Amino acid sequence: MKRLVILPTYNESKNIISVLSAIDEVDKSIDILVIDDNSPDKTSQLVKEFAKENLFLEVRNKKMGLGTAYIFGFEWAIARNYQQIIQMDSDFSHDPKEIPSMFNLLDENDLVIGSRYNGGLRVINWPIRRLYLSYFANFYARVITGVPISDLTAGYRAWRAETLKKINIQECLSQGYCFQIETAFRTYQKNCKLVEHPIVFTDRTVGESKMSKKIVLETIFKVWLFGIWRILGTKK
Repeated sequence: MKRLVILPTYNESKNIISVLSAIDEVDKSIDILVIDDNSPDKTSQLVKEFAKENLFLEVRNKKMGLGTAYIFGFEWAIARNYQQIIQMDSDFSHDPKEIPSMFNLLDENDLVIGSRYNGGLRVINWPIRRLYLSYFANFYARVITGVPISDLTAGYRAWRAETLKKINIQECLSQGYCFQIETAFRTYQKNCKLVEHPIVFTDRTVGESKMSKKIVLETIFKVWLFGIWRILGTKK
């Protein structure tokens, strides 16, 4: 079984080596792909210096967005015959210790979502305003799309490669939170099996958040497109 963890990075020099080391400690047999958007803080140089046999680095010319980074990584993985793939943040908000459990859940599921809200609230270091925004966004997306998942915007996910092929991952055009909603929606529309795995989400303690007004607005308005697809019965 070939397994891969995908880490998109942009200005993560303060976190990347610690995250890579933590993943390696969990399971040295898991390969890691870092996709860096030409970070000015030399993140890619640190990855090169870390130099592990199971570590791969792809540097893109400029900052192109989280959604395109994941699509790049998924296609990279599929081309190299990885069967199971995890996407996660590179700032320690996602605990690498959850990786084995999420991979194991793929034995009986097509998509595993590391959930902050399933079975209770597990978020650390978030201001109350950010928490309300996230919780409302997930409720809003769940009602409109009909996808029965409590944390549709979660970025910690485990995929079967066959699932990514089935949902035509290269056709996803969203970014940020909306990318997470769109991919879950497409998966549900294809009658794949989704499951939530409870995790503790810890907001970054070093580095800067990539949240922007553009990302929020895309989520608010584009979710209605998915709702229309749902009503029309369009299988994306």
